[in-house]
Amino acid sequence: MLIFPGNAARWKQSLTEKLLFGNEPTPELVAILLVYFVQGILGLARLSVSFFLKDELGLSPAEMAALTGLAALPWVVKPLWGFMSDGLPLFGYRRRSYIFISGILGGAAWVSMATLVDSGSKAAAVMLVSSLSVAVSDVIADSLVVERARRESQSNAGSLQSLCWGASAVGSLLTAYFSGSLLENFSTQTVFLITACFPPLVSAVAWLIAEEPMTVSDSGLAGVKGQLQQLRGAIGQKAILFPTLFLFLWQATPSSDSAFFFFTTNELGFPPEFLGRVRLFTSIASLVGIWLFQRFFKGVPFRRIFGWSMVISAVLGMTTLLLVTHANRSLGIDDRWFSLGDSIVLTVMGQIAYMPVLVLAARLCPAGVEATLFALLMSVMNLAAIASHELGALLTHFLGVTETNFDNLWLLVTISNLSTLLPLPLLRWLPAANTPIEENAKSAPETITVEA
Repeated sequence: MLIFPGNAARWKQSLTEKLLFGNEPTPELVAILLVYFVQGILGLARLSVSFFLKDELGLSPAEMAALTGLAALPWVVKPLWGFMSDGLPLFGYRRRSYIFISGILGGAAWVSMATLVDSGSKAAAVMLVSSLSVAVSDVIADSLVVERARRESQSNAGSLQSLCWGASAVGSLLTAYFSGSLLENFSTQTVFLITACFPPLVSAVAWLIAEEPMTVSDSGLAGVKGQLQQLRGAIGQKAILFPTLFLFLWQATPSSDSAFFFFTTNELGFPPEFLGRVRLFTSIASLVGIWLFQRFFKGVPFRRIFGWSMVISAVLGMTTLLLVTHANRSLGIDDRWFSLGDSIVLTVMGQIAYMPVLVLAARLCPAGVEATLFALLMSVMNLAAIASHELGALLTHFLGVTETNFDNLWLLVTISNLSTLLPLPLLRWLPAANTPIEENAKSAPETITVEA
């Protein structure tokens, strides 16, 4: 078969679009994917932060859980960043300027973490700034994704979200193992300085965003007022409100993550290198989960996939009890092998369960307030995550689980897993079909009055 230059070009473009799940390669798409990629790369410091808080600052499991939750506060006010991006241009741009500033802010935060932090309060402040940096860039990337996702056909629904989360997972994959191995050879401060090199990459690609210059007068107070009216009207629709409440209740159940981290390091003696290896394999598992969703589950109705995901995730999560009670040793399974296998399976299932959250959130956004409403929906998820950490911290303290006492960890894990099943009776709050909000609204009941 002869391949002429024109055919070769078309074949190359077709291959590229297949690799990009049907999305046309553009400079703007490169910029979007790099934002998510850097978010994954920042996982390089995740283990360092945990060990820094535990060993160098001497925080307890409950204190670490509480601080981790508080550090996520900038993600709760994502609607503010979305509103500013939609209606208040900086230096003439609604998207580029915010991405540029967020990258500089992130680099400065990690440098500060390496040089200035010597107490829990300072750590909380710097982690807030770092979280703010990622939250702002994430809002901008999300808004661009939503604008593109609205143009997707039903057959390609979720493709762009899969691609973006795949970019984040690739970033996590590249740094997963090194997050542990670096700690074996360098201080946490050195790892923080290495991490500081990546946020400025986001600033470097800000100008790839396809955007025309604007002035404040272009948006104006009238535009801002109209945007607020649109947002208020959107929130009042049951087709948006009830799915959002369901997602919040599902994500707000108590978490045992911080206590389990102390258990694996203090009780089981897992070194940073092994924990980095676990992160490497779970990053691969995350990519597998994204692929499975894209290949087999993206067309499954929301109610069905959420229902089965909740049940299966809760059942699989209970396998952690085998490790906590050391029952795996009775079965002849080494602690490390069991922990690795359990983490991989749970990550695959968790990624399959979370992808519909992103697709549903994008489908709920009506035209005109994409960035603000999507940021609002995702901030609800982040508020739920904070509630999960804080409830987990309270439950950890109430059950007496400390850095040396893990007698009631099994109960903490059991309560955390079973509580995720509580929203099951509310599955009817989700849309019956995977359709955009305009189509869901046609069959939805009357809107709810939302007071100004």
